[in-house]
Amino acid sequence: MEQLNSYLIVAAILFCLGLFAVITRRNGVAVLMGIELILNSANINFVAFARFGGMNFSGHIFALFVIIMAAAEAAVALAIIINLYQNFKSINVDEAQQLQR
Repeated sequence: MEQLNSYLIVAAILFCLGLFAVITRRNGVAVLMGIELILNSANINFVAFARFGGMNFSGHIFALFVIIMAAAEAAVALAIIINLYQNFKSINVDEAQQLQR
């Protein structure tokens, strides 16, 4: 029998792994993957609360919007990473600070 706690634990683990990846990685693609993990943990929470809250479809609709937003965010972030590589020949996000000048 499935319980809400098991979904919340999985979502919390995904969120922590994503946060760890965003904080510790300097590679732009690895940071992007960490952000995607955080968004997927939010999706698990939306669907789990919709399932155990009476099966209303609002959680599913919010999860669909998060998926659409994640696709748009990935396209923009990859364009930024490609531009960073073309300018600095590296995808290290620490070098993006030089773009301010």
